Amino acid sequence: MGVEERRQQLIGVALELFSNRSPDEVSIDEIAAAAGISRPLVYHYFPGKTSLYEAALRRAAEDLAQRFDEPREGPLGARLQRVMGRFFDFVDEHGPGFSALMRGGPAQSVSGDPGSSSAATALIDSVRQAAYEQIVSHLDLVAVPPRLELVVRSWVSLAESTALLWLDGRRTERAALELQLVHDFGALVAVAGAYDEEIAGVVRRILAQEPPDGPFTDLAVRLLALLPAEAEVPAQAAPVE
Repeated sequence: MGVEERRQQLIGVALELFSNRSPDEVSIDEIAAAAGISRPLVYHYFPGKTSLYEAALRRAAEDLAQRFDEPREGPLGARLQRVMGRFFDFVDEHGPGFSALMRGGPAQSVSGDPGSSSAATALIDSVRQAAYEQIVSHLDLVAVPPRLELVVRSWVSLAESTALLWLDGRRTERAALELQLVHDFGALVAVAGAYDEEIAGVVRRILAQEPPDGPFTDLAVRLLALLPAEAEVPAQAAPVE
């Protein structure tokens, strides 16, 4: 193999091993055996396990961030459903590694090396930022209102924590959970729109493009079904300062 080809092979092998066990439980000898090469050859490409671990994390982070990349075509609800499908594909494929990274990655180090902890923290932050920027780009805004920034960042964190909880037993059907997260996004933005007229305009644009069978239409139907039969919707609520 060429130098870069061998490096990428080692990163792939390490990522698979680190996805199932903590870094301290995986030895360089095990990585070498899985790659079909000698231990000294591993050190020829990487100075130590920490650098290999960081390279594996970087590849995983880049892959996860790309799951949020979606063309700006069609209704927003359908776009978010596709994003959540790819996001949970990643979680499904790298469950133990995703869980270890998000729950303990920043706190743990490789053989006591604090540098690996800092690298994990930086990579997780980069994924969250990439997800935030991708989602915001679909809202067609010149500048993001502060309240909307909080909403989108909160939703990214919600998707992350929901995936972690789902991995612990997978007691909820995955497709239903993906749809629920899309509904969560719509609900959070709608609530923010009740406090901010600029965000309200975003909500109106989203709903104007939503088809009758779209996820946001489905959310509206579900919410209206919660109202008592005799309830009346006020024509105009008093504005909240």
